Amino acid sequence: MDFIGANILSVSQFERGDIDRVFQVADKMTPYARRERVTRVLEGAILGNMFLEPSTRTRLSFGAAFNLLGGTVRETVGIKASAMAKGESLYDTARVLSGYSDVICMRHPQEGSVAEFAAASRVPVINGGDGANEHPTQALLDLYTIRKELEANGRSLDAFRIAMIGDLKYGRTVHSLCKLLCLFSNVQIILVSPPELAMPEAVVEKLRSAGHQVKISDQLESAISQVDIVYSTRIQEERFASQEEANLYRGRFRLNREIFTRYAQPNTVIMHPLPRDSRAEANELDTDLNEHPSLAIFRQTDNGLLVRMALFALLLGVEGKVDHYAREVRWHSRRNPESL
Repeated sequence: MDFIGANILSVSQFERGDIDRVFQVADKMTPYARRERVTRVLEGAILGNMFLEPSTRTRLSFGAAFNLLGGTVRETVGIKASAMAKGESLYDTARVLSGYSDVICMRHPQEGSVAEFAAASRVPVINGGDGANEHPTQALLDLYTIRKELEANGRSLDAFRIAMIGDLKYGRTVHSLCKLLCLFSNVQIILVSPPELAMPEAVVEKLRSAGHQVKISDQLESAISQVDIVYSTRIQEERFASQEEANLYRGRFRLNREIFTRYAQPNTVIMHPLPRDSRAEANELDTDLNEHPSLAIFRQTDNGLLVRMALFALLLGVEGKVDHYAREVRWHSRRNPESL
């Protein structure tokens, strides 16, 4: 893959070597993400963040990643805050915004909308989520996290075992992650959901065609008993026709410390793309796991910063210049207590 000037719209664009390249660059971003060093390699560059659907982690992570490389961020949040509320087309919006930006990150509620936007853009576009379709950077950071967690336990991305739990029908994060897993070998995957929220058959067949073992289940306890990774997801209530319909499935697969300790192996890693639904009627990933060493959800979010910094550096062709424009930090932080 030629990263410079490319759009990142789907994980289908990536070969295994491309994944390795992104992860190599992400590893080198660690001192900057930890605020141990500062780089101004993207000084003068502008990121246009266009998030037309609610977002906390993805929007702020993209912005923080660009800032940490020395760039500036401009944001539009919500369709009502954009000219689209007045009837402006994706084409016109893309032509205008790409005149103000050097790279654009976009989230939109309709499948295929980001690709349509990218076709009219004059600068690279990164898909921050298009409806229930894909979320490529989340899949990349999830895979990066899985790699790091497995390596800590002496395992690799080939021949590991993962249980994906929850809303697998509308969960774009698991759709993208499954497609990335097809680049690896001998992965065992257990898909746990109500039948009505099962993983799309096309994704299941893609996994099986890649040679992976895929099991369909609706039993949480047995699914988590023999895996390396438990990947829990929330009910995507915004994709349902009504709140009442979403409520039918809320709280079906609750993971807490007691269930995890009783059924999972001690080194099993717990992941979640967030936000987790902590309301009493859902509580899919209990807060009593917050201090458990197997809980990796906040390591995931930290890793998202590294991966998105790597993508910006690769798309703008500065991955080899980051250190050249670096210096030590000038402020005190709990991340770098010796910086004063």
